[in-house]
Amino acid sequence: MKNQFDRHRRLRKTSAMRDLVRETILHTDDLIYPIFVKDGKEPKSEVVSMPGVFQFPLHELAEEIVTIQKLGIKAVILFGIPAEKDAVGTQAYHDHGIIQEATRLIKTKFPEMIVVADTCLCEFTDHGHCGVIQDGEILNDESLELLQKTAISQAAAGADIIAPSNMMDGFVQIIREGLDEAGFQDIPIMSYAVKYASAFYGPFRDAAGSAPQFGDRKSYQMDPANREEALREAISDEQEGADFLIVKPSLSYLDIMRDVKNNTHLPVVAYNVSGEYAMVKAAAQNGWIDEERIVLEMLTSMKRAGASLIITYFAKDVSKYLNK
Repeated sequence: MKNQFDRHRRLRKTSAMRDLVRETILHTDDLIYPIFVKDGKEPKSEVVSMPGVFQFPLHELAEEIVTIQKLGIKAVILFGIPAEKDAVGTQAYHDHGIIQEATRLIKTKFPEMIVVADTCLCEFTDHGHCGVIQDGEILNDESLELLQKTAISQAAAGADIIAPSNMMDGFVQIIREGLDEAGFQDIPIMSYAVKYASAFYGPFRDAAGSAPQFGDRKSYQMDPANREEALREAISDEQEGADFLIVKPSLSYLDIMRDVKNNTHLPVVAYNVSGEYAMVKAAAQNGWIDEERIVLEMLTSMKRAGASLIITYFAKDVSKYLNK
């Protein structure tokens, strides 16, 4: 009597066979590497909660870009750490702000490197929130003008992509209008369309010095319990003119990533955030996990869930793994 069951293992028999039928492939071209750039002359400093991640002064930035290029990474996203902060984040949209200066340096010396500018106020405000504050409230519409000014100044400095991360309602529309009116019609917007009020951001706030000085960001970032809200946010941003849609964080939100992918024709971007990075690094340093296998499995899961691109602090590590 013949067995009637399917023999799925036929396609797993050898390494070559598994390679032949593999459905999801991770490439170096998929990666965007975050870089923290700081004002001042102090040498680069490692972020304690993020081993292998540094804050770079401008005079050491070019050396880091050379390293990144040699690894085959073609895009970076910049976060700025200013020397001075104020209530309205003036250094975010100053012509000689730290992100603007870092962008000019990279585009002058490495014109082929794609520069994504994070467009937000939280790193530049003395209160650490992503907008204008009045009587303890984060004002939406009053914040939009400053975000628009920030995006235009970043584009004028040479940024290839504007990435607004503030989660103010209407931010994509206002930024798109501002860029177009300023003559930057060809600059795309990579919107942080789906950004949750997550506990996974802790190490980033160490790196960027952007922790809120009071309250939290739950009134403008999304509730981690909500799923359908993510589609409303993503659809709004697409209608307002976004060219990419970011889902942040990634690992605990793969279902959301797939939902977004199934409801858009735009490229979906996974942000593999600082907490996800720090947990893996800590476990690897203790010898509890195989870091390379864990990282590749994590990032492959993000692509499998629908991501076309991945913003990740593991980008240099992953490039080394893939280039072996």
